[in-house]
Amino acid sequence: MRAEEVLRKLGDERPLVHHITNYVSVSLVANVTLSTGALPVMAHAHEEVEEMTSLASALVLNIGTLDLDQIEAMLLAGRKANERGIPVILDPVGAGATSLRTNTAERLLSELEISAVCGNTGEVATLAGLSAEVRGVESLSGDAREAAEKVAGALGVTVAATGETDYVSDGERVLAIENGHALMSRVVGLGCASTAVVGCFAAVGAEGGGDAETAAEALAYFGLAGEVAAEGILDGPSGPVGGPGTFEPRLLDALAGLAADPGQLGGGLRVRELARD
Repeated sequence: MRAEEVLRKLGDERPLVHHITNYVSVSLVANVTLSTGALPVMAHAHEEVEEMTSLASALVLNIGTLDLDQIEAMLLAGRKANERGIPVILDPVGAGATSLRTNTAERLLSELEISAVCGNTGEVATLAGLSAEVRGVESLSGDAREAAEKVAGALGVTVAATGETDYVSDGERVLAIENGHALMSRVVGLGCASTAVVGCFAAVGAEGGGDAETAAEALAYFGLAGEVAAEGILDGPSGPVGGPGTFEPRLLDALAGLAADPGQLGGGLRVRELARD
């Protein structure tokens, strides 16, 4: 489903997207979800997590600040989402940095039906068993395309590996997304936010939200908003006029503006299908 159509459906339907996410980026994720056209909710108490998932159109699981209670909440919510047939999107934040994170990502993938995995190159490469370097939650090395293809092929899920160029694969197709701006790497939480946008698109997308094109279009829309937000920040008439602190609120404005008038996307989304090796 094309981004223009998805954004119009989001505006018309206003689906609820349930996030069990990390406390570092929770506010940004909520605002990005709202700016994209969906309604965010963040609930992780065991006493309500299944009930909240029953009301949602998509579930996003983000392992950025894990504890054992949160892991159990993710499993409870994920099982309820699977029971209802709504898409589950996993962001394996920091997989490869510690055994808890790596083991949790693998457990969620093993015990739940995951529609899409969205992570940086190092995180996805770790899940593929490839060589990668993850420091904290940042990826320092890894082959994004190879990682996306290998995890998608092995697990039978759509996988997005983000980096300078984002790659999305469903094990059969490989799509490259070349939208984005360097300032997006200088704001904490924008990786989590990009996964939130994939969750929003999945809530109204085709094939249960887990198809490669829906994920790729989501990332391209997010990247294009970053390009729009960055205009004028680093190239003012007398030099730079701002930086990451200026960029973040402008990104929310850009997401909301494009969502309100999807016709502005025009030919701005740079998504191309690659030939398989």
